[in-house]
This record gives sequence, C-alpha cells and structure tokens, in this order.
Amino acid sequence: MLYIVGLGPGSKDMMTQEALDVIKKVPTIVGYITYIHLIPDLLEGKEIVTTGMRGEVERSQKAIEIAASGKDVAIISSGDAGIYGMAGLVLEMASKMEQHIDVRVVPGVTASIGAAAALGAPLMNDFCHISLSDLMTPWDVIKQRVDAAAKADFVICLYNPRSKGRPHNLREALDIILKYKSDQTVVGIGKNVGRSHEIEKITTIKDLDETEINMTTIVIVGNKNTYVADGRMITPRGYTL
Repeated sequence: MLYIVGLGPGSKDMMTQEALDVIKKVPTIVGYITYIHLIPDLLEGKEIVTTGMRGEVERSQKAIEIAASGKDVAIISSGDAGIYGMAGLVLEMASKMEQHIDVRVVPGVTASIGAAAALGAPLMNDFCHISLSDLMTPWDVIKQRVDAAAKADFVICLYNPRSKGRPHNLREALDIILKYKSDQTVVGIGKNVGRSHEIEKITTIKDLDETEINMTTIVIVGNKNTYVADGRMITPRGYTL
C-alpha cells in the first residue's frame, strides 16, 4: 500500500490521528527533506528516502517503486496532500503503470484552515484557494483567477504569496483585488502556522507590509462583510442576530 499523507501545517498536535497511525505503522517514509525534519520523533527505526526542493517527480517515482515491490510506504506532504501537495502527482503517475498498486490519500490540516483558526473565523462564507506561484501555472492564468475571485467577492486564501524569486506577485494580486474591494478590506496573515515561531496578524490591504510575507505565509483576504471584533477576524455566515 502506498499512503499519501498530509502532515498538517507543522505541529504534531495538528496532525490527524489517521496520519499519525499510518506513519507509525509503515516501515518506509518518502519526503522532501524539510518535511522529514518536521517529524523526527516519529521516524525512529524507519527507512527514510528524501529528495531536495523540486524533487516531486523523483519522490513520487521512488514511493511507487517501493509500493510496487510489495512494501507499505508513505509519501508525506505538509498541510493536506491533496491541496498543492503530492496526491495528484502520485495518482497520475500510478495510473500510468501497468502494475496496479493500492494508493490511499490521508488528509491533513491545510494552511488556510490552520491560519483561519488562529485568526478567528474568516472562512465562514464562500472562499477559494489561489496559489501565486507561477512555477506550474502561467502568471496570466493566475491573474485571471484572482480577478474572478475578487469580482465574485470570495474570501481569498493566497498560498505561496511571495518569495525572493517572485517578489512582486503578491502586490500584483492585491492590485487586482483592489479593482473590486476597498483598501480597508480585512486581511489575515498566518506565518509558520502550527510551528514554534508562529505569527498571526490582522491588518488591511492598505496596511499590509509585504516584507513580512514569505513562502511559509498564508494570506487571507476577507470579503466585503469581513470585520474585526475583539482581535478576531470574522466573516459572517449570514445569521440574523
């Protein structure tokens, strides 16, 4: 069996029981080295197979080969393996094999959910996830999606918002959002969610400091009804109070 496991955002306390059980029972773990370092206490006595950044295809192939040999193996992702994680790639590659292998996706807490809980309740009405990384998706396509989500007044969870190689993508996305939303729109920032140096901050589009944002940050842009009360970011569900 090949398990595709979501580790959650970084804390063992935010891992699902199923994820913990799978990692405990399988003899081999495959993962990006940074993710392996998140769970060292769970890996004692196990065979560990790692690759570096952008080694997704290689990791998937190794996990599939191990499973095809008859061994149980888990390939790990941070967050949820089915949200910008390894699940899609592994399933695509496994479907092209002549030999059938059993694959099971084990869900995890994704960054937007972890950040939302720390910030308050920003996802109580319709929301969407958009990655600002253009490594896999053309930037023009990403801009179209940001435009459509902002026009429809979704709460927008921005993944991979800003990096050294993409320092201006967040600003471009916010400029698109400002075509439809006020610069006073509430924005929640979750950085290193679930880890020892976690930071949560509530601000507005106007006052957002882009220099605080990096690839370990999730940016949640509220809708027109999102507000702040008692230091909590709240998007009303629509109840009459």
